[in-house]
Amino acid sequence: MSQTRFLIVDDDPVFSRVLARSLTRRGYETLVAESAEEALTLLEEFQPELATLDLKMEGETGLLLLPKLLDIAPNCKTVILTGHSSIATAVEAIKLGAVNYLCKPADTDEVLAALAQEEANPGQPIAEKPMSVNRLTWEHIQKILNENDGNISATARQLGMHRRTLQRKLQKRPVRE
Repeated sequence: MSQTRFLIVDDDPVFSRVLARSLTRRGYETLVAESAEEALTLLEEFQPELATLDLKMEGETGLLLLPKLLDIAPNCKTVILTGHSSIATAVEAIKLGAVNYLCKPADTDEVLAALAQEEANPGQPIAEKPMSVNRLTWEHIQKILNENDGNISATARQLGMHRRTLQRKLQKRPVRE
């Protein structure tokens, strides 16, 4: 029986090493790339069945890498991992072909559960607690930033705020609720 091939693309070497070691212990054949360019080089010979992509990396982002990965390995189930989550990037990731989207830190069990999930559960109850104003503001900024392809100046103009103010807001972590 051959091992399931797993590709980890993340610019955080500690996280990548821990996840790779844990997956290897569970019987996966695991390769790690620290950039999108390195991942594309590995994909020439290594056809993964499962993958995790970091959303924000130096150079090309996980969202830009995802369609290229799926062109080379169309049956690869992929999860986007991020420390800066937003509804806009989650929706974009799913539209591009990711099977799930997880916030860091995520452990091996969470990653494997996200990859095993076939489809959304329509019977799952919707949270009764609405989002806070701060969270809604963060989500709106992320949506506009995504529409402007990450261009800070264009996003600031569209939102009617100074570019430096927007940069300060983006440097903060998103609020939980």
